[in-house]
Amino acid sequence: MLSDIEIAQKATMKPVIELAKNKLGIDAKYLEPYGHYKAKLSLDFLHEIKNRPDGKLILVTAISPTPAGEGKTTTTVGLGDALNRIGKKAIICLREPSLGPVFGVKGGAAGGGYAQVVPMEDINLHFTGDFHAVGAAHNLLSAMIDNHICHGNELRIDPRLIQWKRVVDMNDRALRKIVVGLGGTANGFVREDGYDIVVASEVMAILCLATSLSDLRERLGRIVIGYTQGDRKPVYARDLKAHGAMTTLLKDAIKPNLVQTLENNPAFIHGGPFANIAHGCNSVTATRTALKLADYCITEAGFGADLGAEKFFDIKCRMAGLNPAAVVLVATIRALKFHGGVKKEDLNKENLDALAQGLVNIEKHLTNIRDHYGMPCVVSVNHFTFDTEAEITLLKERIEKLGGHFVVARHWAEGGKGAENLAHAVVKVIDSSKAKHTYVYEDNLPLTEKIRAVATKIYGAGQVTFADAAKKQLDEWNKDYGKFPVCMAKTQMSLTADPGVRGAPTGHTLNVREVRLSNGAGFIVAICGDMMTMPGLPKVPAAEKINIDENGTITGLF
Repeated sequence: MLSDIEIAQKATMKPVIELAKNKLGIDAKYLEPYGHYKAKLSLDFLHEIKNRPDGKLILVTAISPTPAGEGKTTTTVGLGDALNRIGKKAIICLREPSLGPVFGVKGGAAGGGYAQVVPMEDINLHFTGDFHAVGAAHNLLSAMIDNHICHGNELRIDPRLIQWKRVVDMNDRALRKIVVGLGGTANGFVREDGYDIVVASEVMAILCLATSLSDLRERLGRIVIGYTQGDRKPVYARDLKAHGAMTTLLKDAIKPNLVQTLENNPAFIHGGPFANIAHGCNSVTATRTALKLADYCITEAGFGADLGAEKFFDIKCRMAGLNPAAVVLVATIRALKFHGGVKKEDLNKENLDALAQGLVNIEKHLTNIRDHYGMPCVVSVNHFTFDTEAEITLLKERIEKLGGHFVVARHWAEGGKGAENLAHAVVKVIDSSKAKHTYVYEDNLPLTEKIRAVATKIYGAGQVTFADAAKKQLDEWNKDYGKFPVCMAKTQMSLTADPGVRGAPTGHTLNVREVRLSNGAGFIVAICGDMMTMPGLPKVPAAEKINIDENGTITGLF
C-alpha cells in the first residue's frame, strides 16, 4: 500500500479555475489563484450568493482520540466524495493544518489513503499564508503594546496585568514563559510574557467567526489586551489604534481557500483553531459559502465530540445561526479496544472483551449527540483490515440497541466508492428527520454554570472546582460578559481532564485552573487541568522524518 503522500503525489488534479467553473459555476474573475491548484475566493462573490437557499449541513465528529487514530478528516473527505458519486452536489469544509502537529505527533490533516484533499504538501505546510497572517496580526498587537508602554504609557497599561501573549505556529515549550524588555530602557519595559501557538490565538478565533472585513475589524478592536493601573479598567486593541493595521494584514486571510479532493471534488479549507484549546471549527465564511453552493456541506470539528462538536453547536452554530441536519460519529474498532485497556501494540488482535469495555466511550458520545445536541447520528466505523467480523457484529449490535445508525466505511482504501453506504445512510437520516439542534446551556446562565453544564452533561463529571482567581474572575465577568458562551480548554485524550483516563468515567472532578477573556471572539476560555496553550514536541518529532530531494519531492509527510 502506498503512503498517504505517495498517493497524493500521484493524483491527477484539475486546474482550480476549471474546477471552480465546472463544479461550482464560479467565474474566474472571482478567484485569486495561488499557483495552479489552490485559490482564494473573492468576498465580492460571497456577497453575490448570500440570498441563495442553504443546503444541508453535516457535522463529522469522533470518539475520544487515541494513539490508534480515528480518521475524522478522512471520513469527511470520503463522505464528500461518496455523496458526489451518488449524484448529490456536495462540498467539504475543513480547517487548515497547523505546523505544530505537522512537525510534532499528529502529522498532517489532509485526510488519508484514497480520501484526501490535495495538493497535500501545500495544505500541510504554508498553504496560502493564512496562518502567517494571523501570527503577524497577533504579534503586531503585542509589539504595539510594549511600544506604547515604552513611549510614556498614556493609556496607563499595567504591565503586570497584560493578558495578550505572543504566538508562533510551532510546538515550542521553551516559549511558554519568557521575559521581554531585557537589555536596558532602549529595549522597553522588563516584564513577564509568554507564547501560545497560533491556533490558540484569539485572532484565529476572530478570523473564523467574522463575517466581513468590517466585522473582522470591529472584533479585533474589541480585544482586551490588559487593564489599567489602579482602577483596572479594560484596555482594548482599538485604544492602541492597532485594529486597522491588523485587519489589513488579514485582508486575504479572511477569503476562503478552494482546493479539491483526490476525486476532483471541491473543498474549502479555511481557518484552523484547535479544538482542545480553542473552538475547533473552520471559518463561518467558508461554511456559509459551501451551504450556498451545494446541496450538502460536510464539515468537521476537531478531536472528540466532547470538544469539537460541543463547541460547534454551542459557539459556532449559536453565533452564526447555523442549523445542522445530521452528525456522523467516527470510530475505529482499534481505538475502542484501546479505550478498553489494550496496549497500542496489541490493537490488531481480536479482543471482544476489551472492545466491549471500550464501547462505553462511543456510547457516551452517541448519547451526548442525541440527548444534548438533539441531533440524528450515523456511526461510521473507519474500517481496518485487522477488524474481525465478530468485532464488527458486537459494535453494530450495541450501536443499534442505542438507536444509532451503523455503517462500516472503507473510504481510506477505496475512496468515495468505499463510503457510498455511508452517504446513503446520511441522506436517509436527513430526509427522515426533522430534528433541530439544541444547546448544552442557555445564554442567560452564569458563566460558572455554563462550565458546570458542559462538564456534567458532556464529560460525565460529578463536580467542578475552580481556582480562587478563576472563580473571582468569572464572577466579575458575569456583569459584562455573562451572555458569552464558554470555550473549554481540556485534554482531547479523555472525557476527563486527565489524558491517561480511558473509556467513559463518571463522577470525576473537573478543575478549572485559569480563565481567559476572548472579547473579540465573543467567548470565555476555561483552562482545565494541566492543559497547555503552547504544546511541546515529543521525544521523536515527526519533523525528523520529513525531507526533500533535489527534484523538490517531499517525503515523510503524513
